[in-house]
Amino acid sequence: MAPISRPLLIGLVTGLLGVLASNSHVGLEFEEWIGLDLLFKLRGTREPPADVVIVSMDDASADHFKLYKDPEKWPRSLHADLTKKLAEQGAAVIAFDIFFEDPAPGTQDEVFAEAIRGAGNVVLTERIVRMQIPMNGPDGSRKGAVNVESIIRPIEPLADSALATAPFALPKVPLKVTQYWTFKRGSGDTPTLPVVAFQIFALEAYDEFVQQVEQACSYPVQNLTDDKKTIIASGSIEQHVRLIRSTFESEHFLAERVLRDLEGSSNADGRGPRDRILKSLTRMYQGPSSRHLNYYGPPGTIRTVPYFQALPADDPMIRAGPGPDFSGKAVFVGLSERLRPQERDGFYTVFTQEGGVNISGVEIAATAFANLLEDAHVRPLRVPAHMAIVLVWGMAIGVVCALLTSVRSTLTVIALSVLYLVVCEAQFRAHGRWLPLAIPLLAQAPLVLFSTILWRYSITYRQRQNIRKAFGYFLPHDAVDELTKNSHEMKASSQIVYGVCLCTDIERYTTVADSLSPKELSALMNEYFEAVFEPVRQHGGIVSDVKGDSMLAVWATMHPDAVFRHQACLAALDIARAVSRFNLVATQRFQESFEVVQLPTRIGLDAGIISLGTIGGVNHYEYRPVGAPVNTANRIESLNKDLGTQILVSEEVLFQLDGYLTREVGEFLLKGKTKPTVVYELICRKERANEKQRTLCTSFSDALRAYRGGSWDDAIAKFAALLREDAEDGPSLFYAQLCRHYRENPPGQDWDGMISLGGN
Repeated sequence: MAPISRPLLIGLVTGLLGVLASNSHVGLEFEEWIGLDLLFKLRGTREPPADVVIVSMDDASADHFKLYKDPEKWPRSLHADLTKKLAEQGAAVIAFDIFFEDPAPGTQDEVFAEAIRGAGNVVLTERIVRMQIPMNGPDGSRKGAVNVESIIRPIEPLADSALATAPFALPKVPLKVTQYWTFKRGSGDTPTLPVVAFQIFALEAYDEFVQQVEQACSYPVQNLTDDKKTIIASGSIEQHVRLIRSTFESEHFLAERVLRDLEGSSNADGRGPRDRILKSLTRMYQGPSSRHLNYYGPPGTIRTVPYFQALPADDPMIRAGPGPDFSGKAVFVGLSERLRPQERDGFYTVFTQEGGVNISGVEIAATAFANLLEDAHVRPLRVPAHMAIVLVWGMAIGVVCALLTSVRSTLTVIALSVLYLVVCEAQFRAHGRWLPLAIPLLAQAPLVLFSTILWRYSITYRQRQNIRKAFGYFLPHDAVDELTKNSHEMKASSQIVYGVCLCTDIERYTTVADSLSPKELSALMNEYFEAVFEPVRQHGGIVSDVKGDSMLAVWATMHPDAVFRHQACLAALDIARAVSRFNLVATQRFQESFEVVQLPTRIGLDAGIISLGTIGGVNHYEYRPVGAPVNTANRIESLNKDLGTQILVSEEVLFQLDGYLTREVGEFLLKGKTKPTVVYELICRKERANEKQRTLCTSFSDALRAYRGGSWDDAIAKFAALLREDAEDGPSLFYAQLCRHYRENPPGQDWDGMISLGGN
């Protein structure tokens, strides 16, 4: 599969899985219960409109009036007093979220009905009853059942006195209330309490609204009264609401034309507040039968007045002082206490508080009304837009996770998720627009991250197994593990890595080979290589090649790493000590050939980019590095012969390494090289260095500066002083001789201190 095809495939699969999840029942509930909740919590409380007030039938009022806690047992004469008070103060609409199903004792119903009739703007709640009607076949056997909803009106005196009656049914615990009906489909498209209350609230603009509808409609609207007084007198506001609703449903673009006309008139004469009401009415009739509630906050966020504070001040049972002003307000009356889940009028919502404090039914009704008034419902995206966002998001994070490494993809997905969450919250806060949140952030993002991690692990595991199988022909198990630890895309034949190369060579090996029998030489070299190999393996290196008396070891990693260079230096020092121990043991075994069996070993190290490749065929392969560091390490090893040293390393090997006693021995143009190499002698670990060694390094550096400055006599004197301290110090001997040569044959003016060894 092409490199770009796999990320696209992963992205497409992630997007399609998100689309399928979003279309499922579980996915929809997950989005509504988790995503919508999160948006509400991020947004917090918002200011409700001042035109909505709740009169609460709470415990404080029950105690004040010395009444039962059950609001349905409160005397209806008390509701009559409240209705008169609200009407006198000019309340625009009064909605009772109480179902008056049974007659009250005495004349209470007549008194309440008279108050309702006098107010002329009261809406009473109807109750919806759901029943199952069995369906029987011709033989009388039961074939199923049909669910039927029927509406039960309040008792006749009250219902006939009210301007309108309307249902407001909501689900109970454990279902979370996120939506409400504007028009109840199962009950004959009946307008619900918030819709009827809003239409009554907007009666001041009713005449103009009807005129706008008739003007924008392409056909004459029958039986639509455009006079406010007539509609109030007839008491048929529910029928007019249904008629307007059916008009908007039959004329698909009617709402757009009305809104366009209203927009033009608003711009023309500046009637902003009145036209906002007309626009909200239009969108109420245009919109779906079910709307998502845009809660304003926890219980009590909408202004709530206790029942006993809303009654006339001249009532002997009410405290003195002016009551609240209800002028021009929509007043909802009902049980609005801080309710527990087990109480009958509490509903589980996004703002249900710790301990189970719920929002009451009347507050939800007031919230729905306020949403209609402000045209500020929660607005889910249309299905195509919703699915498009889920698909594009899934493809985006899928491609990101497939293209980037695990750490980078995780950080990128987190950053994108935070950005997406900020955008969703901003859209929700500003416009009530509900973008998909739970599926993209809590399902797609974790799924694709986890899946790509598993996918990468499986690929890496297979690669390592393949490498281990191939390298098993010629490498030890531990060496293979170390080499393949960070290799992700190793080809079958070669791999480009950063490597440290260590070369060794035995001085006077030819003399040793000529002096011993083949059997003795074989036994000697086996023991020698066992001693030399062990430090390499202990410090994580790989013995790559052995030719005669020479060894090549490699430390390989995917990226430059000081740890590997440190391990190689430790190995070089340990090889030197191992050779010393080997020579001591060999001397004891070959006492008659003491000089012959001494195998002093020169060591050279360099680091850089190399290619690790397999060379061979059939069933025999060798693992060898190829590249400049291999040749440079070999040339540096040979430089030991000229300088009389044992371990020489390039400047690259010591980069960012500390803890070693070293001395620079010069800048050399090695055989076969076109660029000079700065070479250091690796002496020992700093903690093992003695004062003589430290003094030697300091004095040698001073003498080397004199040499590079062309002060031949000064340099000769300083190197001579070093030789008096250690007559066998090879670098001092080398430079003392070189300085005498330059004193007799000065170099050219462009001489920079570099030493060219020449040759190939």
